Amino acid sequence: MRLILITFIGVAFGFLMGVSYPILLENKMTLSTIVLPDNSTHIETPTISPQVKAQEVNDVRKIWVPSNPQGAERLAPGIVVPHSDLYLRRLYGHPSEFSENFTILLFHYDNRASEWDQYEWSKKAIHISALKQTKWWYAKRFLHPDVVAAYDYIFIWDEDLGVQNFTAEEYIKLVKKHGLEISQPGVDPRRGLTWKMTKRLEDSEVHKETEERPGWCKDPHLPPCAGFVEIMAPVFSREAWRCVWHMIQNDLVHGWGLDLALQRCVEPAHEKIGVVDAQWIVHQGIPSLGNQGQADDGRPPWQGVRERCKLEWKMLQHRFANAEKNYYKSMGIDPSNTTSH
Repeated sequence: MRLILITFIGVAFGFLMGVSYPILLENKMTLSTIVLPDNSTHIETPTISPQVKAQEVNDVRKIWVPSNPQGAERLAPGIVVPHSDLYLRRLYGHPSEFSENFTILLFHYDNRASEWDQYEWSKKAIHISALKQTKWWYAKRFLHPDVVAAYDYIFIWDEDLGVQNFTAEEYIKLVKKHGLEISQPGVDPRRGLTWKMTKRLEDSEVHKETEERPGWCKDPHLPPCAGFVEIMAPVFSREAWRCVWHMIQNDLVHGWGLDLALQRCVEPAHEKIGVVDAQWIVHQGIPSLGNQGQADDGRPPWQGVRERCKLEWKMLQHRFANAEKNYYKSMGIDPSNTTSH
């Protein structure tokens, strides 16, 4: 798999892994099929004509299954497929569902998708291109939980990561061993760090907490001292991603502040979120998205992008605060008596 995990320049990419699909067996499902009455066919007469009788028989055969997904209630349960996947299907013969353990999506924001054809593995990848968009914009629109339900883990990584010391299969083994629902590889500290939590620790498989700078952590079990990974290289379990996807805002595409909110999606976060030190990466720090901005009033393009990132972070904080405040009020709870995230 190291052939797949090369450094990607000029694209942000989603990297999805999994071979086990959660099959819903009949003995695990309770489906109630009911009949829809049709009042318009009920005729109050002493005798019923053969035509009306036939209509009533047809009404009895109508299907209505409330436990089906919304909008699919009129379908027999056996034909409903509530999830999709991203497996490429051969157009002839008998296609195989699981040719490999991984599916690769390349999210292109630079309109240069065809240049990747020089790599043989790229011909088997799925390429999605939209000019000047971020990986979180793509993730919200193309990685719906029902689309990626076939995958055990979803890697949503930046394009400027060095992976010479990373093997995906070994990484997943450690994630399972330590019970991590949200994780990231350790980051080589020699190239600079934003958060101490992401620093790779030598002679360690995994770490779940750290000591940050004074005043940065109100609680040692809360971000950024614990329950925290950065947005450059997160890895989500299927269950955690279902929560995180719903948390991503359609209009806040840079993802700033999202890493500090991930702990809302698993419990207890300080035990189920962590950094895998034994499989580590190098953050190259290439500001490729900055070049996608627009120069205004003599300012370089990256400045406008950075300002938007900071603004989105504040907007996300306000939305969380308002949403949780309104929730507690609706439940008759004084928000001041709750533990803030």
